[in-house]
Amino acid sequence: MGKLKNESDKVVGKTKEGLGEASGNDKMKLKGKLQNASGKAKEKLADAKEKVAEKTNDFLDKHEKKDQEDK
Repeated sequence: MGKLKNESDKVVGKTKEGLGEASGNDKMKLKGKLQNASGKAKEKLADAKEKVAEKTNDFLDKHEKKDQEDK
């Protein structure tokens, strides 16, 4: 669900940014840019967390296998 929310933030942010640009509403344009940037940042953080978890699991699996072989 987190990925969907992040993608939604990016799309809604871009939409607000475009509407703000078209209507001359600088406040809406800025809010859109911020929402888009927030969605991108959250997406990158989620990707990084996923990679760390994957590397951690690989490390633990490797050492668990080695421990079983040593027995």
